[in-house]
Amino acid sequence: MNIAGSVALVTGANRGLGARFAAELVGRGAAKVYAAARNPDSIEVEGVEVLALDVLDQASVEAAARVAGDVTLLVNNAGVSTRQDLVRGDLAGVRREMETNFFGTLAVTRAFADVLGAHGGGAVVNVLSALSFFSVPGATSYSASKAAEWSLTAGTRVELAAQGTQVLGLHLGGADTDMMAGYDGPLLDPLDVVRAALDGLEAGQVEVLVDDWSRMTKAGVAEDPEAFYARAAAVLA
Repeated sequence: MNIAGSVALVTGANRGLGARFAAELVGRGAAKVYAAARNPDSIEVEGVEVLALDVLDQASVEAAARVAGDVTLLVNNAGVSTRQDLVRGDLAGVRREMETNFFGTLAVTRAFADVLGAHGGGAVVNVLSALSFFSVPGATSYSASKAAEWSLTAGTRVELAAQGTQVLGLHLGGADTDMMAGYDGPLLDPLDVVRAALDGLEAGQVEVLVDDWSRMTKAGVAEDPEAFYARAAAVLA
């Protein structure tokens, strides 16, 4: 996937990683960048075409696909964290995370799959998390939604391979964005995350593990769960 000359669409481009993705794509020579958000007035990135897109509204998703029929690179960044647990958390928050992070990503991918195929295949980037691979108290619902989105990424990669679409999953421990407000641990520079993702995309990768935490948790999937969770707890302590 060549960034220069591409036509990109970034969901959730009004803040955080989404805004950084849109700006970096402009800087790397994308021919056009659609910066999409539920409230387009909240987008402040320069050099982009602003687009209204609510990933939870099918009509909005389909309208965006009609407007942006020239897209060759889709960045599924829009997501939400309600900081709920599965068993005793607020069920509405649990549902909101799954609807946004899984079904919202799926809806946008489905809407743009044929668009990408019509332009030679292109690429999809799904912004995932180290929490795709394990759970922590206070965010078990988010972990479940990101694990589902990780599986979605693998599934769409398999389905879209025949049309030449590169599907990349991006995993990170945590970046210094509004979503991580109040977290007192180390946080990544959002620009470093975006650059790693786009570098990996251009190198033909299908998965980018940005930091040591995402690499450790990915490796932990193959370990004995009891041993891995004990080790992870010691790191978090």
